[in-house]
Amino acid sequence: MEEFIGKIWDRFITDRAIRHYPDAIVHLDEVRRTAGIFFRALGGEGGLHVENATDSDVHARRSILQRIAGTGNKTQYAWRDEDTLRLPESIALFPEKKLNRDLYLWLTALSVISAEGTDWISRNQYRTRKTLKIWPGLNTPYQKLLAAHFQQRPKPETLQTREAQQEKAICQALSDSTQTVRLDYAKHPPQPVPLWLHPSPPAQEFNTDTAASDPDQPEQEDKEDQENNHKKNNKQQKRKKGERTDMPDGKSGLMLFSFEALWSWGEYTKVDRTTVDDDDDGNAMLTAEDMDSITLATDSETAASKIKLDLDLPASQYDDIVLGEGIAIDEWDYKQQHLQKNHCRLQIMTSRQAQAMELPARLHQQAHKIRRQFEALRPERRWLSRQNEGSELDLENYINFLADRKHGQVNSDTPVYRDIRNLNRDLSCLLLADLSLSTDAHVNNNARVIDVIRDTLYLFSEALSATGDRFALHGFSSRNRNHIRFYNIKTFNDNYDNTIRGYINAIRPGYYTRMGAAIRHATQLLVKESSNQKLLLILTDGKPNDLDKYEGRYGIEDTRMAVLEAEKLGLRPFCITIDEQAEDYLPYIFGSRSYVLIHNAEELPRKLPLLYFRLTN
Repeated sequence: MEEFIGKIWDRFITDRAIRHYPDAIVHLDEVRRTAGIFFRALGGEGGLHVENATDSDVHARRSILQRIAGTGNKTQYAWRDEDTLRLPESIALFPEKKLNRDLYLWLTALSVISAEGTDWISRNQYRTRKTLKIWPGLNTPYQKLLAAHFQQRPKPETLQTREAQQEKAICQALSDSTQTVRLDYAKHPPQPVPLWLHPSPPAQEFNTDTAASDPDQPEQEDKEDQENNHKKNNKQQKRKKGERTDMPDGKSGLMLFSFEALWSWGEYTKVDRTTVDDDDDGNAMLTAEDMDSITLATDSETAASKIKLDLDLPASQYDDIVLGEGIAIDEWDYKQQHLQKNHCRLQIMTSRQAQAMELPARLHQQAHKIRRQFEALRPERRWLSRQNEGSELDLENYINFLADRKHGQVNSDTPVYRDIRNLNRDLSCLLLADLSLSTDAHVNNNARVIDVIRDTLYLFSEALSATGDRFALHGFSSRNRNHIRFYNIKTFNDNYDNTIRGYINAIRPGYYTRMGAAIRHATQLLVKESSNQKLLLILTDGKPNDLDKYEGRYGIEDTRMAVLEAEKLGLRPFCITIDEQAEDYLPYIFGSRSYVLIHNAEELPRKLPLLYFRLTN
């Protein structure tokens, strides 16, 4: 009974202390794509992606109900850095859902403008001024947001003298972005201004799935764990405020406190993402959920010794066969706006374990159906009438010619022959498959991503064999810029037979996804084809990444540049992905009409041949 009454009391106090409108809440996931498009449409950098903001402490004066309920001490500001635009996880500040949605778009517009000013007020005033000057159409929704926000701000007469002066200054700055204001010291700072960007953006942030590493070593993660969790949607989404500290030795330390004053708690949880030991603490994620901030420490043990077995290559007698000495590949550095010549090294490889085999029995029925569909595209021999020269007379036109001549209407140029011609599909297609470590993740109880990709290559090959189109199959993964593995599964000059099926069967998960280098080499292979149409298909399950600085925006910008280079050479790049987060970055890399997201990975083998049919027919 005591617990029951406590829950009722907690709900009663919280409902009266809360200053939001849950019925009008708008979540970032609802506007994430719109915000990204809006940001780029206003001239923002296309490589940025939209993520949730972190909680920030609020030290402004709270009402007695807020103090009892424990609310009003956290907020989420919008802010951005060179890689990411961070917006609140949800907004329910106003009673109208449209106003909350407009606030997302207003904050997005503000973030396009580079900051100028000596303090957070003048910086936000400058952004507001410039935003309304460049895009005057935003003035109407901004004025509505401003009027609604003024109604929520505290009345100066209800505050102490210094705090009232601060509140008046904030209101003046909001009302007139050209007016210079100054905040004097008060016991409590002013209430947050949700129409402005973060007053002091954090220098560092960490996701709860990010590992701390030696600052003198490249940051490294247990990639398999990370991407498997991503596929299962178990990944922690809410960003946490982070800081670094020394690794506790667990043998010393003293904490003195009064039990009656203990209102919050912190806990040291060992989440070592660099090891391959099976010592995962099942409660670590639940613990992280309850923490307001997460502190990362550098372990005294070196990361290299712990991840060696995961990242080092297998012994040569077990590894795949390397063909040649490697190929130098360029890479784009977006920060310097410079193409780094011969920056990467690509190794051409073929499987050591491949053995000739028949098409798996489980795919026979589906392959037969696909072959029948694609046989309609096979080149045919057809008679072409009304030719000036040919293998035989076109009787119908010859009779017409004789009739015209008898009536005195003679035309010596009348085509009276017909000839048989081959109507060929002048097309070459190269399919480039991502064979990174993330493909080892399971899509269901019976199959992994790599198994789905394998079946896709089988059926894709069956379909193109039926059309007679020239096609090639290649796979790739990477370990760093000096070791990019590019697999020859089927070249343009190979016939699709049991030997090629053996190479398809031998594909396996590799390392990471340095996509730009793989696309550049695939482009060079496809350019050599004499076909008029050249289609480059990229099959992937995640965004570009690698051990070094290829993470984040660097990898996205390099891949985008590789795609643009391919388009300039007359190729048509098209991406097929099963990554649920793909819409955050693929429109920027490939364009809005040059990619497709397959939500159910199990449908990939069936859908890819049909997609090819639509792209080429």
